Amino acid sequence: MNINTVKAVYFVGAGGIGMSALIRYFLSKGKFVAGYDKTPSALTEQLNKEGAAIHYEDNVDLIPEVCKSLSDTLVVYTPAVPESHTELVYFHTNGFEVVKRARVLGEVTNCSRGLCVAGTHGKTTTSSMTAHLLKQSQVDCNAFLGGILKNYNSNLMLSDKSDLTVIEADEFDRSFHWLTPYMAVITAADPDHLDIYGTPEAYHESFEKFTSLIRPDGILIMKKGISITPRLQKGVRLYTYSATDGGDFHAENIRIGNGEIFFDFVAPDVRIADIQLGVPVKVNIENGIAAIALAWLNGVTADEIKKGMASFAGPVRRFDYHLKKDNIVLIDDYAHHPEELKASILSVKELYADKKVTGIFQPHLYTRTRDFAADFAASLSLLDELILLDIYPAREKPISGITSQVILDKVTISAKRLICKDELLDLIKSEKESLEVVLMVGAGNIDRLVEPVKEILDKK
Repeated sequence: MNINTVKAVYFVGAGGIGMSALIRYFLSKGKFVAGYDKTPSALTEQLNKEGAAIHYEDNVDLIPEVCKSLSDTLVVYTPAVPESHTELVYFHTNGFEVVKRARVLGEVTNCSRGLCVAGTHGKTTTSSMTAHLLKQSQVDCNAFLGGILKNYNSNLMLSDKSDLTVIEADEFDRSFHWLTPYMAVITAADPDHLDIYGTPEAYHESFEKFTSLIRPDGILIMKKGISITPRLQKGVRLYTYSATDGGDFHAENIRIGNGEIFFDFVAPDVRIADIQLGVPVKVNIENGIAAIALAWLNGVTADEIKKGMASFAGPVRRFDYHLKKDNIVLIDDYAHHPEELKASILSVKELYADKKVTGIFQPHLYTRTRDFAADFAASLSLLDELILLDIYPAREKPISGITSQVILDKVTISAKRLICKDELLDLIKSEKESLEVVLMVGAGNIDRLVEPVKEILDKK
């Protein structure tokens, strides 16, 4: 089916962040867009306001009639939706074109020059930084992002003059194999999604396959020290980068203090001094180096890079401040892999070295908890105090013997406790010892508790 000639697009699992960017894309093209999601959210309600017709009951009768035309409707689904889903079964049974989100993204972007950012962690911030650097410069870009970028209040950017498209390349379910990058960044390859890949070796092989898809006139920018062997086509140039460990692109003269971070960007052909991070978190130095490298290679000037980095406000739920006062700080972060969690906690500890840091963590997926319990515990042991919530299952069914307790048992700090999510607000209200810096982390639905926690802390 030609995605340019379809009249209607129906999304099964419409509330996912990646799906929402495609919904906005098809709305911008004048298509009738509808879909299903399990529960309403701020994002789905916003999409409805923008023109989509999303409902929350798995019921074939709720599918709009225009989306039941076999010849005119494209059906897009996310692997998080089970194959037994009634609406999905209806579309399959009746011969509709039913495709994964990743394939549609590949189709939409294959006629542009894709700047694809992949990696276990760091890809949302790095791709968002890249998109902002390009968008506010004379170069411009399109972008399909995995987070809502605060500067634009959207995860979709469109341009009528640029054929560059920034894409967050998701390794889950090998989705990024549908892409044909012009330039690619790999930020990390720490094993994850072992429920899909089975072994760390298979996970690494998937990234190596991704590198083989880069166009012959393209470029790979890979974080120095990543344990994969690129399989590049003839003509593809390879660069390395890091924050402080050298490489073709790296940072020097890093200055951290008074809530600000400055550094010099060093490349083979340029040095850009005194770059200020708009989101002053240490891990963003590394993300920034990769984003600046992509922007520089695509014609963004030194002055535009400095202006763009300073004005970058970050994606929602990536080290997101909700309270920032002398006596209380509340930060929300999407970290859900042990290495992400470690980076987030260490960044907070460095910024607030003289304050007690309390972490509230919601594990995401039973399989990830099973596979990385010891690693999660090691990262969480960096906190001064831990409040651990029950596992958010997402697409999974429970696994016998796997609960948040397996993480808690391995955490080495004494100030630790495990509670149900529904108990959190009462706990915060009754907390007798003063909270100083609170870090709420996880990829599940912990974000829905951030505002209520903020209100309690603000009053206290």
